Amino acid sequence: MRPLVRLCLAAAGALLLGAGRGAAAADDAAAFPARVVKIVVPYTAGGATDAVARSLANRLGAVWKQPVVVENRGGASGMIGFDYVAKSAPDGYTLVLADSAPFVILPALYPKMSYSPQRDFAPITVVARQIPILAVSAEVPAKNVGEFLAYLRTHPDAAYGSLGAGSYPHVAMEQFLQRSGSRMLHVPYKGTSQVVTDIIGGQISAYIGTLGAFESYEKAGKVRILAVATDKRVVFRPDLPTVAESGVPGFAVNTWFGLAAPKNTPPAVLDKIHRDVSALLADKVFIDQALTPQSLLPGGDSRREFGELVKADTARWADAVRRAGVKL
Repeated sequence: MRPLVRLCLAAAGALLLGAGRGAAAADDAAAFPARVVKIVVPYTAGGATDAVARSLANRLGAVWKQPVVVENRGGASGMIGFDYVAKSAPDGYTLVLADSAPFVILPALYPKMSYSPQRDFAPITVVARQIPILAVSAEVPAKNVGEFLAYLRTHPDAAYGSLGAGSYPHVAMEQFLQRSGSRMLHVPYKGTSQVVTDIIGGQISAYIGTLGAFESYEKAGKVRILAVATDKRVVFRPDLPTVAESGVPGFAVNTWFGLAAPKNTPPAVLDKIHRDVSALLADKVFIDQALTPQSLLPGGDSRREFGELVKADTARWADAVRRAGVKL
């Protein structure tokens, strides 16, 4: 066979193979999901992440007409759940939904993690943006940030909770303490529900968490929300000042809940998941029922935008970790 003919046949074969793979990928996306889809939450049940995941799973199950289940795999500040998903089949049937920390904070603290958020995961979208707040136990005699800082000056053994070493409540509180010149003891937990129990009981004095997890307890007089940890006041609670305007200049926290899949998940499948999740995030009924009660703002970022956010926030949190002197 002449070389030119052989080359033409090879090129034609490659085109046919590529077309076949493209058609197969399209078929996979069209048929997805054909069985149970699992959303892994890397924390124990009962917290804000878990609540968002379950609301999303319920609605997606109705849209897809297939069961969508939430599986809690807590521990190691979220790394156990992330490691599990990173090693799962890249077919769209195992996803992870988590707050910012496992995506963008832990890499600065655990350089030898078993997974890399940017290397081992395919970003899908930001599901919701949180409103972080500074909450204290009702047993702490402070009604604002200034009084809380004064309290810490005479109670350096007071403790604060987190979702584990390297979680955003941990790094954010260390940054708060560094900027305010204060000291506290760190007590790590596996989930928000345990933190809430102990801050109500007075075992810990403070926590930087999401607004929705504490408002009902604030209304019951069991905890006190001193300020929002955002860069400006929020529409949900315009009465709450920011931490920065309350005496800790420059302090702000940007946190979100993100949805991702293992790397090498077919782009067509990722696009379908993104399209259906984004439709829910634009649905007023879903927003009113699932997000607003938890004081969450809907996401819906494109896959590319979410990937860029992970990259930018990884650099930003690495700087925060360095400035706060957080070491594990």
